[in-house]
Amino acid sequence: MYHSVDHVREDPHRVTVSPQRFEGQLAWLRDRGLRGVGMAELLEARDAGDARGLVGLTFDDGYADFATRAVPALVRFGFGATVFVVSGRIGSYNAWDDGPRKPLMTVDQIRAVAAAGMEVASHGRHHVSLPGTGGCELREELEESRSTLEDIVEGPVTGFAYPYGHATGREIEAVRAAGYDYACDIGPAEPGRHALPRAYIGERDRRLRMRAKLARHGLRWRRSRV
Repeated sequence: MYHSVDHVREDPHRVTVSPQRFEGQLAWLRDRGLRGVGMAELLEARDAGDARGLVGLTFDDGYADFATRAVPALVRFGFGATVFVVSGRIGSYNAWDDGPRKPLMTVDQIRAVAAAGMEVASHGRHHVSLPGTGGCELREELEESRSTLEDIVEGPVTGFAYPYGHATGREIEAVRAAGYDYACDIGPAEPGRHALPRAYIGERDRRLRMRAKLARHGLRWRRSRV
């Protein structure tokens, strides 16, 4: 689980990985015979019993640096990834965050990353904590965000990521009922296809920490009901 790839001086929420560190992390995966892919590709391979050597790479929020910094590096390594876009903030900035302002991808950038082979998925309309929403707002967050993104990429949007990793049984069932094939969480109590666990990756993650996180995440992933 990544967010932003950029050079920054201030990063209070630790959402940013420097381009140099990011490339080092991709190289670490490659050197171990692993290939980064988007979540839809990973799940399709797992359904076919052929996911060995694949690692799902995700990027929350849809920052502009995904297009300008992350995607060029991913393409050089022959990797794919999924970017979860906040549909109501396209071309704007991370208004939900009390940290430094960071620009979000424009419509043209979203189309460009999709054309480069990256999966575009939904992170809701406004990056709100879904357990605090009413029934109508929850449906709009799920359905309108997907509709907007499908119009942009001119194709299906099948994945969702819960803002802040907040999801109870109600939200998980709503995502399933809305027709999403899968949803990414962070550390769900009961992992499943609509509450997939992810491992946070940050600037401090070098070889030893990457190895430990990969091993721990592998155990969580194998326990998930996918």
